[in-house]
Amino acid sequence: MLYVTLALFGALSGVTTVLFGFGGGFVVVPVLYGVLTATHGAQDAIGQAAMHIAVATSTCVMIVNSVAATRKHQRAGNIVRAYVWPLAAFIGAGALLGAWAATRASGDVVRYAFIAYLAVTILDCLLRQGFMAQHEARAARPLGQGVTVGGGVVIGVIATFLGVGGSVMTVPLLRRRGLPMAKAAAMANPLTLPVAIVGTLAYMAAARALPAPLAPWIIGYVDLLAFAALALGSLAGIRLAAPLI
Repeated sequence: MLYVTLALFGALSGVTTVLFGFGGGFVVVPVLYGVLTATHGAQDAIGQAAMHIAVATSTCVMIVNSVAATRKHQRAGNIVRAYVWPLAAFIGAGALLGAWAATRASGDVVRYAFIAYLAVTILDCLLRQGFMAQHEARAARPLGQGVTVGGGVVIGVIATFLGVGGSVMTVPLLRRRGLPMAKAAAMANPLTLPVAIVGTLAYMAAARALPAPLAPWIIGYVDLLAFAALALGSLAGIRLAAPLI
């Protein structure tokens, strides 16, 4: 029943990923954290590392989400390469720093940072002009060098630290550059891939710093069983939502 529940929430993350470009990490992290803390005591190693496991497993699920959603949007003609590269490279560089910082921070720090960022993101999208506004039919503005370099690194750091993929920042950024919501949401998926790959590898490599493996099914901080359930559900959700894009 536990893994069925994870699969259902995985499906929800797949739907939000393909339709809006974000939501996967915001769904997966709190759900998996709640499951782990409910099934493992405070004295258990997995319970103590629950937030790190949730974030790490979320980045792994994002590989599946971003690849599958990118393919769907590419077929629909929603991907504009000029807004993906070189921004993706700088996001990947920031992801290295974010993963390094997260593995050295306490679970409480990561958890409270996640809550704070969720609140700030919601308020930013609602209150700042550009994200919700309807744009006139005109050429979108290109990303400047400062936004590409500085913004990319910051997005990578925050996204990997919190396991949210970065699309909660890239979608509003692209919307404020004048892109329609469909294209902004579409390009958030390939821009999530550097965070997902770098974060997953870094969180797996963190196994070397642990005194002992957390469990046979956990590599570093990545829970493979939870990943399998979430990923299967996510693929189903993406398939379900694909006709709507």
